[in-house]
Amino acid sequence: MNQREGHSLPPRDRILPNPSGLNAEFYRIAAETGTLNVQRCNDCGVYRHPPRFSCAHCGSGAWSWSPTSMRGVVWSWTITHRAIDPAFAEQLPYAVVVVELEEGVRVVGNLAGLAILELRIGLEVNVSLDLRSDNIALIDFIPR
Repeated sequence: MNQREGHSLPPRDRILPNPSGLNAEFYRIAAETGTLNVQRCNDCGVYRHPPRFSCAHCGSGAWSWSPTSMRGVVWSWTITHRAIDPAFAEQLPYAVVVVELEEGVRVVGNLAGLAILELRIGLEVNVSLDLRSDNIALIDFIPR
């Protein structure tokens, strides 16, 4: 079954990232907590993603990881017709989406459970974390 028809979550044998630094913390915290966390500035309260050492809004270096609502809306997407990861070959074409979380940050992940022909800007989705190890949880999005 491909994305034209809709399918369940992406394949279990997909390529895993090898993150370092703050990105490694991002994936590890998701795996440990089962919740997607993003950075939040301790001084101005602005959420940010991807992770970085200083706040782009106020310049502060004081921040902490903050749990998200795990809800958002589709902001953009791309349809993949050629699988770079062999694990996705049976699911072509498939969608990779950019979702704006309720916290205002945008996160990239795979779309699951919806045919690509039904995809639209503003579609409400939930984050589904795909736990792969003690240090890696991948991000998928499922329609609400």
